[in-house]
Amino acid sequence: QVQLVESGGGLVQAGGSLRLSCAASGRTFRNYAMGWFRQAPGKEREFVATISGSGGSTYYSDSVKGRFTISRDNAKNMVYLQMNSLKPEDTAVYYCAAASDNNAYRARVALDYWGQGTQVTVSS
Repeated sequence: QVQLVESGGGLVQAGGSLRLSCAASGRTFRNYAMGWFRQAPGKEREFVATISGSGGSTYYSDSVKGRFTISRDNAKNMVYLQMNSLKPEDTAVYYCAAASDNNAYRARVALDYWGQGTQVTVSS
């Protein structure tokens, strides 16, 4: 089992940056591909990014590509999402997730564990 806790959300103006963090428990953290998803008011949960177990491969949605960067530190059991050039449409609750697969692409549809979410609000 993997337990996940997100942090780092907040209020930021358009064009600003935030770095989200996800702390994971468990001895086999490296075996899990990790992902970030988000859900805006009135919308379905949306894929943002995934990263392979080793950290060597990443996958991004078109809406965030070039602006967001997912990374991980397996020695610390941490996953991060660096968000730059934020837009009002990025406003959402952001969730960290772990997959029972170490492949970043396959993990998009193999998420097994979820954090509680952290609110990101971008003002125009």
